[in-house]
Amino acid sequence: MATLAPSPIHVRPFDAPLGADIEGVDLQRLDDAGFAAIKQAWLARKVLRLRGQDIDDDALADFSRRFGNLDRSPISTTGKLYQPTRPEVLVISNIIVDGVAIGGLGNGESIWHTDMSYNPVPPDASVLYGIEVPEGHGDTWFCDMEAALAALPEALRQRIATLSCLHDSTRNSAGELRAGFKESYAPEDQPGAVHPLIRTHPETGRKSLFLGRRRNAHVVGLPLAESQALLDELWSYAGRPEFTWVQKWRQGDVVIWDNRCVMHRRDEFDQGLRRLMHRTQIQGSKPF
Repeated sequence: MATLAPSPIHVRPFDAPLGADIEGVDLQRLDDAGFAAIKQAWLARKVLRLRGQDIDDDALADFSRRFGNLDRSPISTTGKLYQPTRPEVLVISNIIVDGVAIGGLGNGESIWHTDMSYNPVPPDASVLYGIEVPEGHGDTWFCDMEAALAALPEALRQRIATLSCLHDSTRNSAGELRAGFKESYAPEDQPGAVHPLIRTHPETGRKSLFLGRRRNAHVVGLPLAESQALLDELWSYAGRPEFTWVQKWRQGDVVIWDNRCVMHRRDEFDQGLRRLMHRTQIQGSKPF
């Protein structure tokens, strides 16, 4: 029997500053031309959604790897991998089996953040696949940080043009302490990586506000009170409704976002609702 040609790919932008649906794609039959179209749409729209996928970890990793080499999953609260044989696949879930969590981040709110910005070289992108999804619960929000930067008053943009920020590595986006870290540190001893507050996208050349996450962040070279006031002002622009789009999950959704210019967060949901997702991340380059 002859192999059918892949269906034409259609990009349907959302009525939002970022995001688009990619229609007509089966990730297990994606050819090079199809991927090129996806990559072009991703750079333009920053967040893409592909619905109705039915893939395993091999297919998820194969698709993700077309964007670049894969990162290892981040440090968990236990220090152990949820999938020891697949260190590049992170399990995100609130499901408990025999008293043990099968994944991370549970069911609580996940605050605005950039994935793994506490590393010297954060990932370029994250790919999240909804395996078991309580529809109508646990929505994921995305914020266009290019738009947030453009909205800053000119004097504020000038003030932060040469400033950098320390990104805390001790806690995950649900506020849980990672294995191997203490509850608190003096500001000068805070673990994490330092990145510029304004980041230049290495592929598009566009600039965005690069905040990472708020907790324990510190603007390098500023007194604590001045740093806190400046970060509070910058964060007041992040997450504004006019810069965001919300992903309402369905089983089989695959969402990929540009970690260099997009932040995200998750709504909390009831622990009695089962949620299981697998995530990969694409290795990045040092922010500049």
